[in-house]
Amino acid sequence: MKVLVIGGTGFVGPHVVRRLCRLGCEVAVFHRGRTEAELPPGVRHILCSSGVLGDRRYLADFADELRGFAPDIVLDMIPTSESDARIVLNLFRDQARRIVAISSQDVYWAYGALIGIENGPVESTPLAEDAALRKRHFPYRTDPPRKPDDPSRWMDDYEKIHVERTVLGDPELRGTILRLPMVYGPNDRQHRMFEYLRRMEDGRPAIILEQGLAGWRWTRGYVENVAAAVALAVTSERAAGRVYNVGEREALPLIDWVREIGRAAHWTGDVIAAPRDLLPDKLREVMNTDHDLMTDSTRIREELGYEESVPRDIAIARTVAWERGHPPEGTADTSPDYATEDAVLEKLNPPRDRSRQEG
Repeated sequence: MKVLVIGGTGFVGPHVVRRLCRLGCEVAVFHRGRTEAELPPGVRHILCSSGVLGDRRYLADFADELRGFAPDIVLDMIPTSESDARIVLNLFRDQARRIVAISSQDVYWAYGALIGIENGPVESTPLAEDAALRKRHFPYRTDPPRKPDDPSRWMDDYEKIHVERTVLGDPELRGTILRLPMVYGPNDRQHRMFEYLRRMEDGRPAIILEQGLAGWRWTRGYVENVAAAVALAVTSERAAGRVYNVGEREALPLIDWVREIGRAAHWTGDVIAAPRDLLPDKLREVMNTDHDLMTDSTRIREELGYEESVPRDIAIARTVAWERGHPPEGTADTSPDYATEDAVLEKLNPPRDRSRQEG
């Protein structure tokens, strides 16, 4: 099987490419060259002589080389708009058997309610693939729109719902959609663990979470496990025409997730859930945490046989080790406002064992 991967050198992509190669696929990667990744030697890199690698804006300029590879499956790791999806479909409609597109949990109505662009009662979770999607589109569009030369201009057109509809709605080329969770692991450019780990490394006695945030649940997935799910969807013809949630079976409340990080870091402090009215504005959560973003991954497990190969405790330990060695740039020159946190801790002053029981 020949697989063309669009955007395979970022966070999840290299793990997907390596797994596809182990499964015996012939793989080509079209990418921008902004990040480096160790890929198997047999992987083909599609680039131009000027050194401009795989920018989607130039996808049509590489049509001969891309089509010359003659992919059976096209895996698009980074589609963000209807236009992105249509470019790929138009290029490979008469050649590839299927398009696999990476989507996100942010398509769900619950996400819109979480960030405050949807209103309504709390939806029952976990969310299956047929759960309600957002009614309000373009969740990150600004008013007025960002300027054309703004590096974040693409966010005005970002809409995974449109990507999904376009990929699944083509009458000639079948599609598969994977809705990814919060992905964690080494090389996470968003450093999602770092704000907690930094406090642990600084020897803080406690980490404070607003009460609502402490109990909030968000489906997560370790990068290698998520990549395995993507590879299954690429190599299984049963995935044609299907939408799959990807993520761990159990979504821990945030307070337990942070405590798991603490265990991996050998931190002896505690995580405390604090009432909102005791917190200053800078420590209050802006999201509506009544709405969990917890999804059900039963479908991909039953239809494609997906299971995590890396247990969560090992996954967290690996991520902690990487974060320790790769702090975000600029953190050495800044520090959290520990004075404000200490003032809150003085107000709370909870017995240590009681705070653990209540968490």
